[in-house]
Amino acid sequence: MAEIAIPGVSDKYKTNDYIDALMKKERIPLTREQESLDRYKEQQGAWRGMNQKMSSLRDSTKTLYSFENPFNNKLANSSDERAITADAGREAAIESFKVDVIKEATADRFLSGELDKNSKVPKGTYTFEIGEKKISFNWKGGKLTDFVTSLNKRGSNTLKASLVGVSNGKSALSIESLKTGDDNLLVFKDDALTYALENKIIEKSKKDVTSFGESITEFENPIDEESLANPKIPEVEQKGMPPLTKTFVDFDKDTGKLVVPPRSGFTLNIPEEFLETKSEVFEFSYSTQQVEDLTEELNIKRTTRPELPDAGDATFETITVINEQSETNLPPVPLDPLVPISGHEDFYVHNKDGSEAQIPTEGLRIDEETGEKTVALQLKNFPDIESIVVRNRNTGTQINISQFSTYDEKKNLGYAPVNPVSQAGDAIIKYEGITITRPNNKIDDVIPHVTLNVKAPTKETATIDITSDKESAKNSLIEFVGRYNQVLAEMTILSENKPEIIEELDYLSDAEKEEAQKKLGMFQNDFSLTNGKSSLRAITTANYRWADEATITMLNQIGISSRASGSTGGYVASQMRGYLEIDEKKLDSALDEHIDEIKNLFGYDSDGDLVVDSGIGYAIDKQLTSWVQSGGIIASKNSGIDTKIKASEANIRRLEGQLSSKEAKLRNKYGQMEGTLNNLNAQSSTIKSFANGGKAE
Repeated sequence: MAEIAIPGVSDKYKTNDYIDALMKKERIPLTREQESLDRYKEQQGAWRGMNQKMSSLRDSTKTLYSFENPFNNKLANSSDERAITADAGREAAIESFKVDVIKEATADRFLSGELDKNSKVPKGTYTFEIGEKKISFNWKGGKLTDFVTSLNKRGSNTLKASLVGVSNGKSALSIESLKTGDDNLLVFKDDALTYALENKIIEKSKKDVTSFGESITEFENPIDEESLANPKIPEVEQKGMPPLTKTFVDFDKDTGKLVVPPRSGFTLNIPEEFLETKSEVFEFSYSTQQVEDLTEELNIKRTTRPELPDAGDATFETITVINEQSETNLPPVPLDPLVPISGHEDFYVHNKDGSEAQIPTEGLRIDEETGEKTVALQLKNFPDIESIVVRNRNTGTQINISQFSTYDEKKNLGYAPVNPVSQAGDAIIKYEGITITRPNNKIDDVIPHVTLNVKAPTKETATIDITSDKESAKNSLIEFVGRYNQVLAEMTILSENKPEIIEELDYLSDAEKEEAQKKLGMFQNDFSLTNGKSSLRAITTANYRWADEATITMLNQIGISSRASGSTGGYVASQMRGYLEIDEKKLDSALDEHIDEIKNLFGYDSDGDLVVDSGIGYAIDKQLTSWVQSGGIIASKNSGIDTKIKASEANIRRLEGQLSSKEAKLRNKYGQMEGTLNNLNAQSSTIKSFANGGKAE
């Protein structure tokens, strides 16, 4: 059977090889254009890489002279970090101070007695108060676990409940306030109070009262109001009135009350131990009693005679003769009579700074049976109180005072926790000997720009040192040098075709070195790179005299230069290329002694308009901005390459179209030729068949 040859399918005459050979030559322009396109894209990628490195250097540089520069960062070191730490703001002063932590701020956390895990919480209205916060909800009744979940949903950042495993099948309900401080007491109300009492979370308690001022020896004369720093004394005095004194103040043996007769008074110092708890209340009750007025007796005695001058004396040598006083029979001269005083039983709070505040006597609680008025002084309202002063200015009124007492109002709500894990209390610290209380453990209003973090009582006085964060500044400078060298290296690789440039960069990985080889000398004739390198090197070696008294004005003075590692006297290629090096010992010393001057070296205001306009950081930022900003040097370079890429892609599409058409024509032509040859071969076979008498070969 004769071989079947199909044009364009079978390759009997090797026409595909001929077509490929012809098309290979035709594809040369396309190949060249594709190579140009790849080169343009590599160039564009190189500029993008340069943009990225320059932007990183710019960011690092801006950090060194901006408002948030690391030279202003502060560190706070505590000698007792277990008890107290501190966070210093950038504007904090460099200083050292002493702090004693008396106690940390705490919150109420109470445990119930043992409860069955499957116990029920009765239906009702459950109300909890913590300071000014109130949580109240209607509970339909149900499992304790569901009650805990429901309470926590409503408690948010105020109240938290949980179950604590006590024994097999038994739990304790923990109810915890999330607010610290004396004023944030956990109070149970409505059905919550009933539940708390029934399940031994709280119990009824008696008032715990301590008396003071029980002995006359504890009293002093009333403080002289004329010497007070801020007197608030009513104008009721009259010339000739006897001064206020404690002389006749005494306890009545029958009633046990302190009797303050007319024109008497006293000062009672409050014991120091009662001034340590902010929730302390000082209380006393008093009543008044009319007695014989003093003014009648005083007015009888209030007469006077003319006062004659001294008769004088005469002295001769050792003998002195004293003249006899003149005699006069002039009658006594009566003075203006004293007027009775009433309604001036005055009570005062005397403060540590010498000032006084009068205690109002209107609106006081009055006992219906005895008529006594009760004065209650809350320490939180008088944090600087030192003593209580009583002045009975009246002339015919006696003051009877019940015993002075004090109690902690926090502990005298009528209920006390049965199993307190902790109880609400303020943080108490002593700062440089001054006692300070705050409701939480973050105290940011004592030392400017410093936050104290109270954790536990100190065993010994803690010292807190506020210092400059030299490590942060050092790391920022190291980062700046590293990014500067990356930019300089990238500019050198792109502008010079020297393999040793890459070998000098020993910090590059093998993959990075291979990538750098592709970019070596890519923009060898681009003068913008050469000029850019020169500008950066000039900036880092220039002198910046930011003030007449400045001692640090150059980068090499702080251990950063192209020869910081020292010079052997020979040629060192990397030093000649301008890469920066760091003398760490010299840098550490400069940061210790001149950190503020280093800050000015990188950026300072030369014209007083409060805007940085000079310095190394400012100059490098300005230089790099011209490269990386929108419409800058790199954007312009990439724009030109974009135009070339678009033109190249258009050429490729045109050439690919031409080649496709050319190849189609060749295949059609050779297909026709194969068909003709096949026909000729068929005719030749037919002729041969006839010549052989119709026998097939």
